[in-house]
Amino acid sequence: MQKILLYYTFTPIADPEALRLWQRTLCESLNLKGRILIAEHGINGTVGGELDDLKAYVKATKRYPSFKGMAFKWSDGAREDFPKLIVKVRPEIVTFGAADKIKVDDQGIKGGGKHLKPEQVHELLAQKGENEVVFFDGRNHYEAAVGKFKNAVIPNVSHSRDFEKELTKPEYDKYKDKTVITYCTGGIRCEVLTVLMKQKGFKDVYQIDGGIVKYGEKFGDEGLWEGALYVFDDRMQIKFSDAAKDIGTCIYCGQKTSHYIDCLDAACNKLMLACDDCNDKQLCPDCLKQQSKGRSYATAASSTPA
Repeated sequence: MQKILLYYTFTPIADPEALRLWQRTLCESLNLKGRILIAEHGINGTVGGELDDLKAYVKATKRYPSFKGMAFKWSDGAREDFPKLIVKVRPEIVTFGAADKIKVDDQGIKGGGKHLKPEQVHELLAQKGENEVVFFDGRNHYEAAVGKFKNAVIPNVSHSRDFEKELTKPEYDKYKDKTVITYCTGGIRCEVLTVLMKQKGFKDVYQIDGGIVKYGEKFGDEGLWEGALYVFDDRMQIKFSDAAKDIGTCIYCGQKTSHYIDCLDAACNKLMLACDDCNDKQLCPDCLKQQSKGRSYATAASSTPA
């Protein structure tokens, strides 16, 4: 049996390069694939493999003193969902372009939002009232296109590094005096996002502990989440139950779908939603127009701006 393991922690790392070498050796010895990022302020990993090998990985990794209390989350999937093993040292373990604004100690990141267990999300809503609570998506807009919390604010960002500029826009001022619950896939992006939000004047900021993954495990599709969860591996998206509905819109016909494909033109490679009926079109609408004018993929590629 194979599984996928997700984890992160914010903690001081004295020698990131030494940690990188150890983690790569450990993963190779257990035949794991995935992606691990290490920085001076922590570690962020997603790896897949045999269940027994993953358990051995958890046991070995927790021997590192700073990782003793790190939480590991399990997800359906396999080693083959990752093309290879990547273990890198980066300025940040999640790229907001805000390394200088992140401060950590042995207790984790400093100055972030308050953590809520999934059931506490509902308790806070009941306590404050739905009109005073705002769900704020801490992911990229294309992730939110297939799944989100009901009535959530969806920032217009394509990458986490866009958030710092996005949060300065006047349209977000009306939320600064409300109770804001941020969410992302596994929780790590909200650790940094809530720091930035508080620095920019948001007063009452929370984040869902364990992110959408933990909320979905608790409530499935019977809570406040709707749609599919976009994931950054070959699975592309996962659903919490058979009751999950499609909220994304096919780029060709408008039918509801959660299925993403890449435009076949290598120079375009646009990520787009396509339903089963339109999946075989393979090119995005713009590239289809170029094809209809008699241009080949290569000709279209050569005329496409970089």
